[in-house]
Amino acid sequence: MQNGMHTDRDRCLRAVQSKDARFDGWFFTAVLTTGIYCRPSCPVVPPKPQNMVFHPSAAACQQAGFRACKRCRPDTSPGSPEWNQRADLVARAMRLIADGVVDREGVPGLATRLGYSTRQIERQLLAELGAGPLALARAQRAQTARLLIETTDLPMAEIAFAAGFASVRAFNDTVREVYALAPTALRARRTPRQPTAPGTSPAGTPTALSLRLPFRAPLNPDNLFGHLAATAVPGVEEWWDGAYRRTLRLPYGHGIVALTPKPDHIACRLTLSDVRDLPVAITRCRRLLDLDADPVAVDDQLRTDPVLAPLVDKAPGRRVPRTVDEAEFAVRAVLGQQVSTAAARTHAARLVTAHGDPVDDPEGGLTHLFPAAGALAALDPESLAMPRTRRTTFTTLVRHLADGTLHLGVDSDWQETRARLLQLPGFGPWTVDVIAMRALGDPDAFLPTDLGIRRAARELGLPATPAALTARAAAWRPWRAYAVQYLWATDSHPINFLPV
Repeated sequence: MQNGMHTDRDRCLRAVQSKDARFDGWFFTAVLTTGIYCRPSCPVVPPKPQNMVFHPSAAACQQAGFRACKRCRPDTSPGSPEWNQRADLVARAMRLIADGVVDREGVPGLATRLGYSTRQIERQLLAELGAGPLALARAQRAQTARLLIETTDLPMAEIAFAAGFASVRAFNDTVREVYALAPTALRARRTPRQPTAPGTSPAGTPTALSLRLPFRAPLNPDNLFGHLAATAVPGVEEWWDGAYRRTLRLPYGHGIVALTPKPDHIACRLTLSDVRDLPVAITRCRRLLDLDADPVAVDDQLRTDPVLAPLVDKAPGRRVPRTVDEAEFAVRAVLGQQVSTAAARTHAARLVTAHGDPVDDPEGGLTHLFPAAGALAALDPESLAMPRTRRTTFTTLVRHLADGTLHLGVDSDWQETRARLLQLPGFGPWTVDVIAMRALGDPDAFLPTDLGIRRAARELGLPATPAALTARAAAWRPWRAYAVQYLWATDSHPINFLPV
């Protein structure tokens, strides 16, 4: 796939005429005769080619005056993989917009985080996506509103507030404009099979919502959920009744999520202390499970290597297990240096019990949020049961995270952040690249010194030394992080198996 696929008219026409779901989220089809826009896989009879125009985003379609199709619901298609495989300004901006920064801090806040002027960001987003940051954030608010209308019994005024609208009038106008239905009419159309949840009580009872998270097929859940379950920190994460569950630290409060793999979607049950956190929670869960990846493009590239081809053919669609909190993962990466998975979990569990914020979990055994960097920076280093050198690595990391001199987030520049991490004591290539792969989301991060990778290389006849293996892995770019998953899967470690 290349940037700006919507400009390749012939390719877009072929995708629409074949109803190819792999292209959902890559571009959107706007129909001039009906005034609606669709995803490429829309089940209706394709319109005549002369009546179709193509846009790079749902926001661009809405800005051009098109309404979302009621059959294929294009606003709920998987996100574009471009924003997960790029680290330029537009990609970083899109990740921040999806994380709700524009709604919370406005366009000036977005610009401040990215280090550019608002005019520069507006210009680049308009050039590539046909919509500026406000329009993109508005499209996300509309999608969140529809989700709450159809899956909860919250009053409309509360939905408007939760979705990020400044007023009920703006909420009503946007829903009518995007969906050609009033909010009450949209709720009346939901089917009895769609789950509903009660609204927040006056006392502030958390809101529970059941959702479906779409993805591009194929998706192999074994290493994805196996990795998350095998490395789960007690109190923060657990595998319970066929679902991976964990606590979430969110902008307005906290939440608990249960994620269950299904053949055509991920079942997601979210319990939120503040429903305004819904869009951010969904975005972070999708990022955790790498649901916006393009597995066909990844696997096609890796299959060109005769050593990897049998591994890909055996179990295609492997994703990279990521994180819901970049700083948390960096801390856990340090705790996992040169120790077993079990030992790393034990170290993390002690920190959680001593410094994490407690939460209630009536549906399972979760007890805490993972400690914030500020709380960890304030602890007594002598209380850490680890070697002195690793203790120094840990305390230096959390101090830099707490005072803001090191920032890890969806907006991080991958190469710049790598360089900053390498300057910290105790941070070598393995620690930096595992953070780049799982926390920052770099799809090309590679771990040639990893014990599991070196073992797989020996078994498969790949070069044994890190330098030689890195040279061989050049053919796997830009998807070396996915190659890591296939190489890890040659081992019998629990991270490679869906828990039973």
